[in-house]
Amino acid sequence: MLYLCNMENRKKLMAIVNPYSGNSKKERFPQLLDEVIDHSRFDVEVALVTRELRVSDLASRAVEQGFYGVIAVGGDGTVNGAASALKDSDVALAIIPCGSGNGLARHLEIPMNMRRAIEVINRDHVEVCDYCTLNDDTFVCTAGMGFDADIADRYAQRTKRGALNYVKTAFQVYARYKPIHCIIEIDGKEIEEDVFVITCANASQYGNNAFIAPHASLQDGLLDVTIIKPFSPLESAIVGGSLFTKTVDKNRHVDTYRASQVKIHAALPRVYHIDGEPMSMITDMTVSCHPGGIKFFV
Repeated sequence: MLYLCNMENRKKLMAIVNPYSGNSKKERFPQLLDEVIDHSRFDVEVALVTRELRVSDLASRAVEQGFYGVIAVGGDGTVNGAASALKDSDVALAIIPCGSGNGLARHLEIPMNMRRAIEVINRDHVEVCDYCTLNDDTFVCTAGMGFDADIADRYAQRTKRGALNYVKTAFQVYARYKPIHCIIEIDGKEIEEDVFVITCANASQYGNNAFIAPHASLQDGLLDVTIIKPFSPLESAIVGGSLFTKTVDKNRHVDTYRASQVKIHAALPRVYHIDGEPMSMITDMTVSCHPGGIKFFV
C-alpha cells in the first residue's frame, strides 16, 4: 500500500512487514501507521515479505531507489535481514519490535508499544552505529557459539512457540549439553578454553532484558566478548540470573574482553547463531566490528 503525497520534500520510507516473524501485533501495523506517522514529513510504502521476496531483497530495493529509511516490522531476524542490506548505505533503519526477544530494539530503547515506536520515527533522530560480521554474515546485536546457539537451533525445530516452550527447550538442551573446546584469538592474544557460551556482542542483550554484555555500545567500534566457562548444575541459577541483573560480567565463571576482531576455532563443528537465528555447523569463525557503518532511528 502507498500513502500518496503531493509535497516533493517528504522523505520516502519503506515499511517491511514480515508475516512469518514475530507475534500477531504486526497485523495492526498498516492501520496504526496511517494513524500515527507524520504524513506532512514522510511518504511511506508498506511492503510484505513473501516466500519468494525476503526482507533483504526489499531493503536492497529501498537502497537502490534512494529511500530515506526502512522500517523493519518483525523480530530480530527481520531486523537482521534489513540491516544486512542497509549496511554501508545512507538509508536509516527504524524498528517496530514484534518479536519474542527484540534485543536490538530494547538496547536502543525503542518502545515495545507499536504506537510509541512509530512516534520514534516521527522524531526523525538518526544515529550512526556499528555493525559486525561473522565470516560472511552480518549481525547488529549478538552472535556466537555454545549453549545459546544450541537452544536457538532446537527451538527453531519446534512447532509450538512461546516463552514456556523456550524454557522447555533450554532444559532439554542443558541436560545433554557438552562444553566446546576452543582456541580464541582476541586482537592477536590467544586463549585456549572450554566454553559454555562464547558471545560476540555489538549490543548489550540477547533480548527480553537478558544482558550478555551489559556494557556493550553500538558506537565504540568494538565487540564485547563474553566467555562463560563450564559451571556446576547447582550454579546454573546464579549464572542464568546474572543475565537479568546486568551482572554476568562479575560472575567468577565469566571472562569479558573488548576487541575489534575475534577469531574462534572449535575442536568440533558446532551450530552458531546470528542475532538469535541458528546457522549451520562450523569450526572456524572470524568476527569483526565495522565502525559507523549503519544508521538507526532512535
